[in-house]
Amino acid sequence: MTHTTDGLGAKPEHSKESRGHKKGLHRRKFLGGMAGVGLGAVGAAGAAFSLLTEGTRSKAAAATDGTLTIPDLLEGTTPDGTTTFTLAAQTGTAEVLSGVTSSTAGYNQSFLGPTLKWTKGDTVLLNITNSLTEDTTVHFHGAHVPPKMDGGPQNAFSAGTTWSPTFTVLDEAKTLWYHPHALGTTAKQATHGLAGMIIVEDDSDTSAALPGDYGVDDIPLVFQCLAVDSAGDIKYDQTGYLSSGLSFPLLVNGENVDATTLAFAATKTRNRFRALNASPSDIITLQRSDGGTLTQIATDQGYLTEAAEVTTIRLVAGARAEFVMDVSEDVTLQAVITTGWIRGGSGTYDFLTVTAGGTDTPDDLPSTLNTIERYDTSDFTARTITLSNTGATMKINGSAGLTMAGMTMISTTLGAKEIWTITNASQLEHSFHLHDVPYQLVSINGEKPTGVDLGWFDTFEVVGGGQIVIAMEFTDFADDTYMYMLHCHLLQHEDEGMMASLMVTES
Repeated sequence: MTHTTDGLGAKPEHSKESRGHKKGLHRRKFLGGMAGVGLGAVGAAGAAFSLLTEGTRSKAAAATDGTLTIPDLLEGTTPDGTTTFTLAAQTGTAEVLSGVTSSTAGYNQSFLGPTLKWTKGDTVLLNITNSLTEDTTVHFHGAHVPPKMDGGPQNAFSAGTTWSPTFTVLDEAKTLWYHPHALGTTAKQATHGLAGMIIVEDDSDTSAALPGDYGVDDIPLVFQCLAVDSAGDIKYDQTGYLSSGLSFPLLVNGENVDATTLAFAATKTRNRFRALNASPSDIITLQRSDGGTLTQIATDQGYLTEAAEVTTIRLVAGARAEFVMDVSEDVTLQAVITTGWIRGGSGTYDFLTVTAGGTDTPDDLPSTLNTIERYDTSDFTARTITLSNTGATMKINGSAGLTMAGMTMISTTLGAKEIWTITNASQLEHSFHLHDVPYQLVSINGEKPTGVDLGWFDTFEVVGGGQIVIAMEFTDFADDTYMYMLHCHLLQHEDEGMMASLMVTES
């Protein structure tokens, strides 16, 4: 992908030439109809969209030599015991479609952002300058931080100013990410490229036993399925998504993989992959082209109790997962795209071939990765959270969160233990994200969780007509002014009102 930038972090140009990797299934269809894998039929609600025509197809933009691009690792400085990171949200241009220039945005560069690495117990300071022309925020998605530092709508800061949150990292090892979260502009800013990964490290025995050399055997995979017209204009709202002549390219670390399989030359036998679905709405399922298994080691909020052999990893918008592969022969990874909103991508894509090159013999994985004590929820405070819509207006508990004053506010206290029933009263797909604390799944559409669903989450799918029950404990942080958020992480739904505030006060 060719990148130019209006300021910091200019990247060298990459060739526009498409590299000739042999592909699996790369024919992309564009789906009409209302999105979501509902428990009931979409019905008449989707009829207005059922006649959408197939969009134009895109040529892929490949990295210079067809290899997987690894996002830069932003090094923090620690002159006084505080690790300081400097970021600037800025505009630029990039090729989302090969040979076509798109107006984009990024952190310290023209598109996407560098990876940040935090260590549990460290104090971090982030000096973030808004070089856009409108307000923005930076939310640390999945991080357990004070509400004043969370980057929600109350933390919005104007063009030309710098926001400097600081906090102690309390999270254990996990994969997080950062992105905007201002009212009404999240989809616009994030789809244009304001997103980056955060890796949290710790000194646990499990972390020491896993691959951890960034870009060598610890590999970030940032997925985006976007909507782009033939002129390169990236769409982010309903009007844009319903316009004609759209392509829905799949990008991995900023590279279009619709017709190109990227390559990663493994130099170690065991390799760790951190997958982030940074798409505005579409669902991404990962699998091997040969039908083999992936060894999943983590969900959104850290390590599983033990490694799990899975054939697929399903990531709703905003979700993350980690897996390892012992590569003794070449392996091709696929992404299966499912439309999450009114219109989007669809198809199966060979996005990465991992070529074997390691000569080492890794030790067996630890038999236990993490200790997760399942909640006894018999004495937990119960709440019902209802997700619904009136036309294009999205609601939580009957209110559209288009302003801070207009949204539902949920109040709880420090130390509270709660069990929430999240009911999807619509036939639309939703991705439920809770700020501040991780949650456990108690049930999924009436069934008890099993396997990897017994891990910790902050983002989880709620299908049309479906229901999840989650449990959590509010620890460490309370504030009578600043609030956390709970919302749908389909970014359009968030901007259309499916967001509520969460106030945690002293008991």
